[in-house]
Amino acid sequence: MHKIIALWAVPRSTSTAFEWMMRQRGDLDCLHEPFGEAWYQGEDPFWPRWTPGDKTTAGLTLQSVWQDIQQRAEKGPVFIKDFPHYVNHMWDAEFLSNFTHAFLIRDPALTITSMHDKWPDFDAAEVGFPEQRALYDLLTALNGTPPPVIDSNDLLETPEKTVEAFCEAVGIPFIKEALSWEPGADTGQYSWWDGGSFHENLKRSTGLTPQKRKYVDITEAPARVQHVHKRMKPHYDRLYANRIIPS
Repeated sequence: MHKIIALWAVPRSTSTAFEWMMRQRGDLDCLHEPFGEAWYQGEDPFWPRWTPGDKTTAGLTLQSVWQDIQQRAEKGPVFIKDFPHYVNHMWDAEFLSNFTHAFLIRDPALTITSMHDKWPDFDAAEVGFPEQRALYDLLTALNGTPPPVIDSNDLLETPEKTVEAFCEAVGIPFIKEALSWEPGADTGQYSWWDGGSFHENLKRSTGLTPQKRKYVDITEAPARVQHVHKRMKPHYDRLYANRIIPS
């Protein structure tokens, strides 16, 4: 089986822009949140806000997704961008040993306020920070060394150096040309959620280019958002302290 690179992120963390960059390489079979589709709208959904009558897809399960990924990896190297909380009940040494793991993190003040803007009724179980930290700690314990972590702010401020460091960490060549693309990214052909409506910024973009760091005053957010942020911040801080710092 060929290499399966798994980028474990959280929602609203610029992870789809990173995925789009990986697609530009042309040497990887790239999948957009494959486990997420089954978690949200498989035949037996896991998401906490699911109610009878919501969309489901017959035959789509987390196990069928995993089988498809393995079949793809028999043909060539695979890259998936996904969220750890979709598969945390599947974590065991055998399952995890199939991947080359990496993590993309982002300040929860940015991700959670963005989630609230898109999904005012989001559930804390959809935020993903506790599972991201738990998977990071588990992999560190299993392998004896921590998996690589990149931070969204570093990615946006110094994209070339951050991507180069990521590529070195997961054992693939750095392809500078992949950092640029034509505007009008057709995310709808890859995103299973609402035709890619969450990716309007990506559709207007022309690549990963240096951007100034963004800040959000979390004290101006609604009380529920502030409470979720308070719970999630320590998990982010744990990974942030161990991130790759672009040289």
